[in-house]
Amino acid sequence: MKHRNQVFDNVLDLIGKTPLIKINKMTAKFKGNFYAKVEAFNPGHSSKDRIALYIIEQAEKKGILTPGSTIIETTSGNTGFSIAMVSIIKGYDCVLAVSSKSSPDKIDMLKTMGAKVYVCPAHVSADDPRSYYQVAKKLHEEMKGSVYINQYFNELNIEAHYKTSGPEIWKQTEGKITHLVACSGTGGTISGTAKYLKEKNPNIKIIGVDAYGSVIKKYHETREFDEEEIYPYRIEGLGKNLIPTATDFDVIDEFVKVTDEESAHTAREIAKTEGLLVGYTSGAAMQAIKQLSEEKRFKKDDYVVVVFPDHGSRYMSKVYSDKWMNEQGFFDTINAETTQAVQYIK
Repeated sequence: MKHRNQVFDNVLDLIGKTPLIKINKMTAKFKGNFYAKVEAFNPGHSSKDRIALYIIEQAEKKGILTPGSTIIETTSGNTGFSIAMVSIIKGYDCVLAVSSKSSPDKIDMLKTMGAKVYVCPAHVSADDPRSYYQVAKKLHEEMKGSVYINQYFNELNIEAHYKTSGPEIWKQTEGKITHLVACSGTGGTISGTAKYLKEKNPNIKIIGVDAYGSVIKKYHETREFDEEEIYPYRIEGLGKNLIPTATDFDVIDEFVKVTDEESAHTAREIAKTEGLLVGYTSGAAMQAIKQLSEEKRFKKDDYVVVVFPDHGSRYMSKVYSDKWMNEQGFFDTINAETTQAVQYIK
């Protein structure tokens, strides 16, 4: 990795070392100090760059990936983009099974990056042959020389964040961090980061963010998989209808659930108040901070780091679209449309 005068050998050298940015206006009335780990500064605009590069390079070292291999993965969009980007540089073909919940922006980006994309229905059980999990498995069986990354059950997902995100946050906060707040989908980001931070200071509180309609929070509390918890929800990359083994539940202290609607409005609020155009899950993570602050869970000297996983450009047809927000019934007298900010001169 050469960084002479900020000249890089290729785009992959830019992965990691993302900034920690103070959240000012949104937290002005909250007790504590709040900082966002803004993963949109990765070249693929999300935290998934970290796992894509790490898992692929580990597979190369073990001889699992060889020239001419095809990489297959299940994704809600971000991991797919990162794998497609890494595949371009390293010379692999990329095939992705994508949830239909993924925004059209994400699907278009995946095609643009040369990936072959299979869009699968989101609201089916994990063992349904149409689910993106089963479609990816079938493609892997049918394609000779293919390698299935399987981020949901790949321990390297955790390891990637243990080796990068955790040390970065510890160094950036000079060891002052008291709380980590992060969304949990595959669970790799929160688990790997938490594992490193807990080794440095076991008193750091690790708070996961889950969605209503997902089984993760209840499983953490009871270690029981409850199908009754499952129902359709809109947030991508957050929560699950299965239990990913890439989640280390033992290093997470608690989970907070957030709604689709509040998370969407909070994402828009981050853009308008902090100048950061971030994704839907960033809104969810910040919504969890709001809820915890209302419960008076933070003290004046607390140092809270929240992970903002990706960039808002992937949600222009969703949370940043007044049309989509209207269709979801997310606008009311409190949260008005933003169309009045646009005036057409004829």
